Amino acid sequence: MQALRIYAGAGALAHLQQQGLSPSHVRTIPGAAGGPKGLILGPLDRFIFGPWLSQSKQTVDLVGASIGAWRMATACLHDSVSAFQRLEKDYIHQDYALEPGKKFPTPERISADFGASLEAFYGGRVQEVLSHPRYRLHIVTSRGRHILGREGKLRAPLGYAGAFFTNVARRKAMGAWLERVVFSTHHELPFHANDYRTRQIALKENNFNPALQASCSIPFVLRAVHDIPGAPRGAYWDGGITDYHLHLDYKTDDGIVLYPHFQQAVVPGWLDKSLKWRHGSSKFLDRMIVLAPSEEWIKKLPRSKLPDRTDFAHHGTNLAARVAQWRGATSMAQQLADEFARWLEKPDLSLVRAL
Repeated sequence: MQALRIYAGAGALAHLQQQGLSPSHVRTIPGAAGGPKGLILGPLDRFIFGPWLSQSKQTVDLVGASIGAWRMATACLHDSVSAFQRLEKDYIHQDYALEPGKKFPTPERISADFGASLEAFYGGRVQEVLSHPRYRLHIVTSRGRHILGREGKLRAPLGYAGAFFTNVARRKAMGAWLERVVFSTHHELPFHANDYRTRQIALKENNFNPALQASCSIPFVLRAVHDIPGAPRGAYWDGGITDYHLHLDYKTDDGIVLYPHFQQAVVPGWLDKSLKWRHGSSKFLDRMIVLAPSEEWIKKLPRSKLPDRTDFAHHGTNLAARVAQWRGATSMAQQLADEFARWLEKPDLSLVRAL
């Protein structure tokens, strides 16, 4: 394999050795936060949710934060392959008008435009997501507590500074500042929530768009979403803050957590990005299979890296240049899906690495 790397936890590897991997084995699919990095997973999404998973009939829990929540919600639409193609196009072409005298769009402008794009994307189709016969959607958000209960010029910086230093000491203690709130179409979470302060809220038509926008609302880049219907009052931000890569205690005992991801490491929270000692595997990932691009292949992409938010600053107002870069990367990412399809046809366990 030149592009795709396959990593497996100990339990998942034993499963592969005994049973191989078929669509019917998949019980949960996570979708990580990570902004434009998620674009690289488009071809894998279209293959997995299109011709591959359609060969099975079991229910599957889809857990997403930020762009991962957008991806997992898209998987629940009729003709998800076409829906994923539209998501990719809409995300690549997003552009935010600059106000006079500004070098960057304001959080208010980004939030307003992004909210409008979600309304257009899911307009009239929310019930398709909520009533999918097989997929149970779980949208992860981060709700501020105490000083972070409302967004403000001083409250947010002070609150996130407190959350950062508390998190360094102990991840679970960060729950004093931010709690995990999951909006779900099913009453039961697909993971044990003893690791971190957690609430679950029923996902309905009147809170779908606010919950999804909140899950994508990066602090200081977009505005928080306040007082989501059916949920406790407060400010809701990007689900990646509490659960950057969804390093969760999954309940899967006999099946597989299949994780299309843009890297090997499953980092617990957004504030853990610089805390390398939290980037390793754990017993939570025992039955997980991660599909990720190799570092060598990534170096062949435009600008020798995955798409990310720094590309907005790099290209500035040159929308055509950023679109060309991101389209080039997503076009090359078809190799990831092709290699996974070939591996499924002729599994080679020597290519599976420890997670």
